[in-house]
Amino acid sequence: MLDNEILHKVIRPARYTGGEWNSIVKDWDDTPIKIALAFPDTYEVGMSNMAVPILYEILNSQSDALAERVYAPWTDMESALRENKIPLFSLESKRPLKDFNIIGFSLGYELCYTNVLNMLDLAGIPILASERDDSHPLIIAGGSCCLNPEPMADFIDAFIIGDGEEVILEFLEVYRGEKGRGKKELLRKLAEVEGVYLPSLYNVKYDRDGFIKSFKPNVPEAKERIKRRLVEKLPPPPLKPVVPFIEVTHDRGAIEVQRGCSRGCRFCQAGMIYRPVRERPHEEVIKASGEIINNCGYDEISLVSLNTSDYSGIDKLVAKLAEQYPKLTLSLPSLRLDDFSVRLVESLPTRSRTGLTFAPEAGSERLRSVINKNITDESLLATAGKAFERGWTSFKLYFMVGLPSETTEDVQSIVSLVERVRAEGKKASGRKPLIRVSVSTFVPKPHTPFQWSAQPDEATLRARQEILQQGLQRKGIRLSWHDPQVSLLEAVMARGDRRLGKVMRRAWELGCKFDAWSEHYNHEKWLQAFKESGLEPEFYANRERALDEILPWGHIDAGVGEGFLKREYQKSISGQETPDCRNNACNSCGLEQTENCREKQER
Repeated sequence: MLDNEILHKVIRPARYTGGEWNSIVKDWDDTPIKIALAFPDTYEVGMSNMAVPILYEILNSQSDALAERVYAPWTDMESALRENKIPLFSLESKRPLKDFNIIGFSLGYELCYTNVLNMLDLAGIPILASERDDSHPLIIAGGSCCLNPEPMADFIDAFIIGDGEEVILEFLEVYRGEKGRGKKELLRKLAEVEGVYLPSLYNVKYDRDGFIKSFKPNVPEAKERIKRRLVEKLPPPPLKPVVPFIEVTHDRGAIEVQRGCSRGCRFCQAGMIYRPVRERPHEEVIKASGEIINNCGYDEISLVSLNTSDYSGIDKLVAKLAEQYPKLTLSLPSLRLDDFSVRLVESLPTRSRTGLTFAPEAGSERLRSVINKNITDESLLATAGKAFERGWTSFKLYFMVGLPSETTEDVQSIVSLVERVRAEGKKASGRKPLIRVSVSTFVPKPHTPFQWSAQPDEATLRARQEILQQGLQRKGIRLSWHDPQVSLLEAVMARGDRRLGKVMRRAWELGCKFDAWSEHYNHEKWLQAFKESGLEPEFYANRERALDEILPWGHIDAGVGEGFLKREYQKSISGQETPDCRNNACNSCGLEQTENCREKQER
């Protein structure tokens, strides 16, 4: 199927050849259940994703199932496939996607949605679920974006909500029993599996103003609310992940040392939907590191979590790994902004040390209290000062603009704070340190205390970015920022309802794809799609929502209760902070039923 005459015409042909070290090729004819794991972005991005290797290993461990991979082809390869009438295929067996029983998409970023439509079309599969019959593969999706599945409801048959390691096997068991009996019967049976959402089994009604009037199941098997699946103990990490032929975004081994975060930043969706905190034992991390080194040849391992500094005994784990694997380079992403993190990074072997990266998020202490980022100016500057005294010469700082209650004074405070950090460096070394500042735009996300908040309009965001450009760039500080138009679309898709399906379909028809890539994003085409669909992006992104409004994701139970989110929202208005529940009394977030929380309450 794959003509070498095509491959030499595209950049990075190794994206499409397969055959990588540790890839698994099963006998196609002797394996009854065939699953394609689809990632709606390029090979380089998808091969850095941690969810796909986990599912790849789990599914291929089943004797009657095979799992193969497919990534979004870049535009040159797409053109070659269409010109030569070659349907999109999997990497392992080069089989067309339409020959698989199930295609599972990993949805981790809203701006990859149009790539899903494009991949289905390239595969010769109808993009609308309503137009697919028993002859077509079942299209499913999982990932953090599925905590609001509604924008993709027109295109996906079934969503996996939450941790997928256990529910995917339950899903597979139902599929085995129902295979051959028809799609309608299969969907009704799947509705009985906890954590599986079937959008076609629900009816949505809207009032004349566009608000949701009702959201109800249309069959007895469909539940009123779909509960997020949660694994109480982290399953073993993949020990033989596929090793890419080409350099990818994160070209190293990775071990998830901790899932969940208890810090409670009010803007952070991951910190809410991945609760409670679950840690992997030190011994398991050390053993897994050795196996990944032996199985993959990596000389660098990333210890992954939402907040690596909070992992119990991280300093001891780092010391053990350095002792046992002296040639291993360690990567520690997501460190807390404090002296402990500086000392932790300093303890790494010299080859593992890079510039320090921290995320104050807001420039003023007032706004950091609003978002529950419990960092004072004094502690931040003290941390920077100690780092510079120890010889660090570069800092990268992450901030956000557009946060709820933000003022121009708060934005100006970013400039002042960065200047003070640089002054600490000059005081310590006698010369100005290299300071890089990255500024993202606030996007209100479902299942967070700010899910009711508005994103500021484009003019406001550009004015605030201008303050930073004038205040930082002219002083020699490197500054990067997000395009407010792209952030608008992200907010629309994050908080949208299923009416956005027609917008998305029209945008794709107009040529929108790879929207997360700046060279491909076309705002005018998206605005045209909204206009032709009779919807306005501002309705989804730029308005404050009432606390009693029916939200598009209201039928999804993410574990953290709505009462907790409302309390946190109200506390943000008064600037009241909520302490980390790992070190204090339970904050009653709604997860008291888990073993992790029960143990803490008993103590």
